[in-house]
Amino acid sequence: MFFEKKEEKSSMELEIFEQAEILEHLLSTHVNDSNYILFDVPTDIQKVVLVASGSSYHCARYAADLFGDIANVEARAMYSSEFLLKSAVPHDSDILYVFITQSGETTDTNKALKRAKEFGVRTLCITNKKGSTIWQASDFQIDCHAGEEKSIAATKSLTTQMLCCTLLALKYAAIKGLDIADYIIQLKTLPEMLRETYTLQPEIAKMAKFLAKFKNIVITADGISYALAKEASLKIKETSYINVISMILGEFMHGHVAVLNNKHPLIYINDSELSYTAIRNLNKIKEDYDPPICIIGKSNEKVETEYNINIDCESDIVKSFCIVVISQLLALEVAETLGRNVDKPKGLHKVVV
Repeated sequence: MFFEKKEEKSSMELEIFEQAEILEHLLSTHVNDSNYILFDVPTDIQKVVLVASGSSYHCARYAADLFGDIANVEARAMYSSEFLLKSAVPHDSDILYVFITQSGETTDTNKALKRAKEFGVRTLCITNKKGSTIWQASDFQIDCHAGEEKSIAATKSLTTQMLCCTLLALKYAAIKGLDIADYIIQLKTLPEMLRETYTLQPEIAKMAKFLAKFKNIVITADGISYALAKEASLKIKETSYINVISMILGEFMHGHVAVLNNKHPLIYINDSELSYTAIRNLNKIKEDYDPPICIIGKSNEKVETEYNINIDCESDIVKSFCIVVISQLLALEVAETLGRNVDKPKGLHKVVV
């Protein structure tokens, strides 16, 4: 049974549509008129470890790839709870630990920071709350400036974290003497590109009504887009209670693909051109299992899709933010189609500060 969408907008929807303005403010706060990134960071860093939970982990996972791609800095992402279970952790003098949390009060992330400091490593937090526990405990701090987020599903807090991580990676690229001017120019187009993304909501709603018919969904991606797939999966799960799995497409082909015998829809998320390997794998899936295939991002005429939601964008980094917003709107529309309370999902609670 599907439900009529309420005229009164949820906090989740309002917060999705705040993101263009908030990210514009964040850029003006952390980048000066000379395109200099104003973060105070240690300069002798060769490796970065990013620690977080939930949506913040997906930001960390995205940032880990970004550090390598644009700053030539080795980086890895770890779940806060996973970090606490490790008997040994990296603690060389040239490592920076970055802890990401919306509230600054995430229990396992704060415990992870406390443990990291026992090894004498330098710590930096990215949070939406000055003066929070993690803010006070960290050696360096970055303020997300997202404002209060009422909905349990992270939307604006996530994209502000992603932008802070992107700027942090660019800061280290600049420290290494790399030219970051083009990246900054691209990032300044981000607010306008998000405003264009909002106009896709009617198209996204049609895809959502189709997906809402299923109890199981598979979301796949490759490379840096895998973090975006994990976030899209979480958003749909926590707002709609649909079972959604996310996997790297290449790994999905190794046995996991058999779940498509049950005719689940498959979504592929892509922040750039569809690769030859992705086209081959998607066509192999279609031939063997014939599931409905949807693509978020640029498709290709060689792939048969049920739905394709895309926005043209010159920058892959900016495109990633647009894809995150598309995924947020998709989760919102699926949940509202099913009559869910997106702001207060059953059994979930959030620290809001």
